[in-house]
Amino acid sequence: MPKLDEAEVAKLREQYERDGFFVVKKLLKPEELQVWLDRFEDICAGKVERAQGMTVMKDIEIARRKGTIKSSKDVTKIQDFQDDPVMFEFCKHDKMLDYVEAMVGSSTVRTIHNMLINKPPDLGSGTSRHPMHQDLHYFPIRPADKIIATWVAMEHIHRDNGCLAVIPGSHKGPLLTHGNPDWEGGVNKLYHGVKGDIDMEKRVYLEMEAGDCVFFHPLLIHGSGRNSTKGFRKAISAHYASAECEFDHVPQELMDDFFAGQDEIPREMQEQLVRESFALRSRQVRGEQLPHWNVQSSL
Repeated sequence: MPKLDEAEVAKLREQYERDGFFVVKKLLKPEELQVWLDRFEDICAGKVERAQGMTVMKDIEIARRKGTIKSSKDVTKIQDFQDDPVMFEFCKHDKMLDYVEAMVGSSTVRTIHNMLINKPPDLGSGTSRHPMHQDLHYFPIRPADKIIATWVAMEHIHRDNGCLAVIPGSHKGPLLTHGNPDWEGGVNKLYHGVKGDIDMEKRVYLEMEAGDCVFFHPLLIHGSGRNSTKGFRKAISAHYASAECEFDHVPQELMDDFFAGQDEIPREMQEQLVRESFALRSRQVRGEQLPHWNVQSSL
């Protein structure tokens, strides 16, 4: 497979350093996306066994109105699908990894998180919204410049069905304090947002077609609004990091969620367990694994 053109890489890197993101049009083919869409439907319908460690999430409003999961209409997200042989092919896609390698400046790369997002039609309480946030909040590794997100539209994504909104240049600032937003109506408790004032006038909406991929910095402030259509909005995403990244501070907000009601566990042990869980869910996708990722779980 031919490597990226050096002139293209230089142009994209300039945009990435200035804005914190760039979009590559039609990076993936419709037939590739269809494989993962079909697998998602089979997972939701129980036609295939869920991989170990996979998380299947429901919107809180859907959960109030429905019982057990029967189809994709009951599910808003699956994540940690690194042990599903079909879904994980997305994370190993050479076209994406070429851009990842160029932006993080390393030929040894790990995928550290993945998800397929099935944004539901909003049922009126606003729970389909995802507050403006920075992904670095969720990652106990540094440096930030060695981490990058990929987010691929699986269909036409636009303002009405809740496309991504980003604040260009916000990645140049620090990691801000996060927590649950003070919203009227419903709030998904695992969807943290930046606490404090954000200049929302600077938002840029990323309307995308199926197969388009946005690459963005983990400090970029971004989120998505309500899905005001009648259909579910689908996208698939993975985060990557240079394997040279080192483990670092774990935010208290994450430990509060991870260990809710378990105050008897000392903070030092909480941090260690979060790091172990994070490392065990990550996978090497290019180059050789470095020793500090060889974690022996105490979970």
